Amino acid sequence: MMEAATSPDYLLEVRGLRKYFLIHKGFLRKLVGQVRAVDDVSFSIERGQTLALVGESGCGKTTTARCIIRAHAPTAGQILFRTDADTVVDVAQLPKRQLRPLRRQMQMIFQDPYSSLNPRKTLLDIVGEPLLVNGLKNRQERVARVADLLRLVGLQPEYMRRFPHAFSGGQRQRVGIARALALHPSLIVADEPVSALDVSVQAQILNLLQDLQAQFKLTYLFVAHDLSVVKHVSDRVAVMYVGQIVESAPTEALYTAPKHPYTESLLSAVPKPDPRLRAQRIVLEGEVADPAHPPSGCHFHPRCPYVLPVCRTEPPALEAIAPGHFVRCHRARELTLRGVGS
Repeated sequence: MMEAATSPDYLLEVRGLRKYFLIHKGFLRKLVGQVRAVDDVSFSIERGQTLALVGESGCGKTTTARCIIRAHAPTAGQILFRTDADTVVDVAQLPKRQLRPLRRQMQMIFQDPYSSLNPRKTLLDIVGEPLLVNGLKNRQERVARVADLLRLVGLQPEYMRRFPHAFSGGQRQRVGIARALALHPSLIVADEPVSALDVSVQAQILNLLQDLQAQFKLTYLFVAHDLSVVKHVSDRVAVMYVGQIVESAPTEALYTAPKHPYTESLLSAVPKPDPRLRAQRIVLEGEVADPAHPPSGCHFHPRCPYVLPVCRTEPPALEAIAPGHFVRCHRARELTLRGVGS
């Protein structure tokens, strides 16, 4: 499906994305409800930039990422992707048979480097499989291409005959990155690619991703739960809570002057190496709302320290309070919240 009403600067534009999972119970599998995992999510990513999608576990960020690559079929909304041919397609509406050509242009790096690699295959089979599936039948050419990809991510080509169990977590994630790069994609969805790694290894993988982005002009959707990880790798940050984006802004603006109380609480947990800059941690009361039974009004109001009566009854809209800065909060314009270092 063609869709022309999108900026030529955007590689990806998501509009009103929803993904509901039905709840069935009983012997007859009666429908008793639905989980609103993603509920009216909109954002865009310019070509060559990185958007970080952050939030607590269960907020819907991974489901959003999987909808974009059509691992999940969206319930509603548009996923407008600009192809290499400079045409715009709505990925949400494409039939499965038309998705395959897009697989070359949209790839994913998975969270767990241990379970995302087949333990029965060598690195040659793992990294070379996308090449084989997409028509590179000549084995010698495939071996040469896999060797180049392994060098690109910092691994020795001699490793291609080994199995995943012979490598550390960081090395396995490099293999996953090499596999994602095999078909020269323009968009890479990275689903918490460093959360399972040691801190020192995290820095190496983040630096590798940045180097690859500069070299190949890649566009990243970077999913994470830790704001301290994404600060130096993202151009924009979108914060999710219970299936909705509650704040989206350029990275520097969001870190220094957040406008949503939930963002403020997440930033208070970011480690600060200078003792003079350490702020008091904001500990939210209560539990994360159930996406199957979200609260009325603002979903965050049961935990918000700045709640007003209107927050309990009227859901706030996502509105722009500054150029490129969007917030879903009734009090966004009047609150002065604490950022990192303030």
